[in-house]
Amino acid sequence: MKTIIIGAGEVGYHIAKALYQSHDVVVIDSDEKACQRVDELDVQVIQGNGANVSILSNFLDHADLLVAVTGSDEVNIVACMASKLIVKDKEKLKTVARVSNPDYIDRPVAKRTQIGIDTMICPELSLASEVAEILAIPSAIEAEYFADGKVEMMEFVVSEDNALVGKDMKELHLANCCIVSALFRDSDVIIPRGEDTIEENDHLVVIGKPAAMKEVRDKFGDKSGKRSKVMIIGGGIVGFYLANLIEHSEFDLKIIESDAQRSAEIAEELPDVLVLNGDGTDINLLKDEDVSEMDVVIAVTNSDEKNLLCSLLAKQLGVKKVIARSDRSDYVSLFEMVGVDSAVSPRQATVNEVLKLSMGHGIESITTIEGEKAEIIEYTASKGSKIVGKPLKNVNFPDDAIVSIVVHNGNTVVPRGEYVIEEGDRVVVFALQSANAEVEKLFK
Repeated sequence: MKTIIIGAGEVGYHIAKALYQSHDVVVIDSDEKACQRVDELDVQVIQGNGANVSILSNFLDHADLLVAVTGSDEVNIVACMASKLIVKDKEKLKTVARVSNPDYIDRPVAKRTQIGIDTMICPELSLASEVAEILAIPSAIEAEYFADGKVEMMEFVVSEDNALVGKDMKELHLANCCIVSALFRDSDVIIPRGEDTIEENDHLVVIGKPAAMKEVRDKFGDKSGKRSKVMIIGGGIVGFYLANLIEHSEFDLKIIESDAQRSAEIAEELPDVLVLNGDGTDINLLKDEDVSEMDVVIAVTNSDEKNLLCSLLAKQLGVKKVIARSDRSDYVSLFEMVGVDSAVSPRQATVNEVLKLSMGHGIESITTIEGEKAEIIEYTASKGSKIVGKPLKNVNFPDDAIVSIVVHNGNTVVPRGEYVIEEGDRVVVFALQSANAEVEKLFK
């Protein structure tokens, strides 16, 4: 595929990095330093305005995908619209625009084909939705849904006082429609077997039918049933949208916002939420607001450094779980290394959506976990797929991947060796990045 990426910032760079080995990639950006950084990859780099029709015209011939991810919503929208007007084959070229202004979009991912944008993504809304899913499961550090909500994925941390420490995987006794797809231990990624022993601080990725996941949550400590106390630091797009999502859930909610006018706006929009005008790094304010009694503190300001400081202060004062936003991808592992329970990035939602489009037909969704160490990919099996029509034990499936769940005619199944995948089945696969190319071939 030929892919044009407009914007060589954090998002554009990582999209180029994910695609350049198997795609013909052109990157356009007006910033010289950003161009120099992405030039380290084997891609064609053009310094200029990505919404300039004369520049676009030089590269749109035979292009399959145009991704506009600059820091300007308007530039991204105009670039997509102009590209659709220029190309002859409008069906062939798929366009993706990243936007941040809620005036343009009211959900994480939307279609705007009438104005020339096949996929419009709001990373901030995607991030807020992701955090809301994590909050719904107090002991989880990541949560995601697949197959139109018929499959749920949760990542848990095994605490030192958990009764599972020292037991083998087979002693988990999960329901037949649930499976532990992966175990992350320090820097290692393990596809677990029944004899593998669970250790303190292991991260377990469990995938299964949502109705059966309550039992899994109980095994990791979600039994109290009490209302959780949640504090959000930062009332920007992410903080406001998150508060809006969980306002009427089982949470006692507080928001700390440093801008007085923005605080007043939030208080007016969310009358049932306590909004405080102050600095989330002010230790006296945190103590006055009994931060030590909070179940979760979420730092989602526009500053990675401030989010880290707020999180560490909250942790030091006794908060059970802290979640921090990190716009820079290289900070995610650092945040978690120094004590943040879950570092979340708005960048990944855009990267995942582009990867889904770039990998061709049959892929419904992609979720990257543990700092891009592995992916969970949902496929729809087609008639000609190599994986269709024969028992899984006879399929040459790579060692670093596992078919976790199959949804067949609305029924969720954990497949065994004798299971036969049929055309139209929704198949959820856990795979290390090294195995993705081999897995993709099986579904072509």
